[in-house]
Amino acid sequence: MKRIIRSPFFYVGDKYRLMPQLQQLFPRNVSTYVEPFAGGGSSFINTPAERYVVNDINFYVVELHKALSSYVGRSEELFQRLYDLIDRYGLSCSFKKSYVPSELKRKYVKTYYAHYNKEAYLQLRADFNEGHDLLILYLLLIYGFNHMIRFNSSGQFNLPVGNVDFNKNVYDAIRNYLNFMERNEVVFYNLDFAQFIDQISLDEDSYVYFDQPYLISDSEYNKNWDESEERRLCKCLDELDRKGIRFGVTNLVSHKGVSNEIFLSWAGKYFIYDISSNYISFNDNTIKKDSREVFVTNYGNAQSKTAVFLDYPKKSRKNPELYQMCLTL
Repeated sequence: MKRIIRSPFFYVGDKYRLMPQLQQLFPRNVSTYVEPFAGGGSSFINTPAERYVVNDINFYVVELHKALSSYVGRSEELFQRLYDLIDRYGLSCSFKKSYVPSELKRKYVKTYYAHYNKEAYLQLRADFNEGHDLLILYLLLIYGFNHMIRFNSSGQFNLPVGNVDFNKNVYDAIRNYLNFMERNEVVFYNLDFAQFIDQISLDEDSYVYFDQPYLISDSEYNKNWDESEERRLCKCLDELDRKGIRFGVTNLVSHKGVSNEIFLSWAGKYFIYDISSNYISFNDNTIKKDSREVFVTNYGNAQSKTAVFLDYPKKSRKNPELYQMCLTL
């Protein structure tokens, strides 16, 4: 199996940790890989295809992808610009051996990055809100709490500082991302997911992967997703199936005693796979034992050396059945 690479955006809710499982469930021989909810991009940069068409409704998510990918062939220039900003604001940078003082580490054993970088981060944030420099926004994601993109009602970026800094993982993620972008054709859109699907050309060798906000999650980035959006998603998926277009969709179907009955009722027409998720609650950073995450497809031809299959005949559209697969890593 090909090594999984991490997106340089470390986006909350991305599928980096689930990609070893999803890769076994995604179809082979994909002409155009389509992703209506791209987020940080861990899914598309780890999926082989001839070309990529990806979308996100968040303007800044798309602009950050474009900004970083504009440095293809100029990676050292990008790194130098980021280092210059880090030095200018006085942020720590463990990758460049600019460490937090030992006395601060002893005083704040688990939160020394946050204490050291707080004032510099606040100035960085204020300057972004004034000038909207995308490289400054990228550093706000790296140094910010949970690597989120969050704006208040006045349009001001308002995420607090996190307990992180620019380290080797960030450096490697940027370099791997730029290498991917240099080798592949990637087109970005910033549209509503249904409008996006309507605007692109798809054929039987295309594959559309949906990683929409989870209806029953309490994460910040899911706050604008409601039951009407969930039904609209299901309708969009049914339309793709009617046209003979392969799709896959991940979703959280039970969490903290709540079930997503809309999605569960809809999914019974298709192939359902349980995926071993480490879904973490946004509010308390704990893993809920009753959480169940699934992957649903309309093709049912996944092959996995680590999968335990139950009865697995070809899907019958006239008499759809429920299929389960438990994955072990």
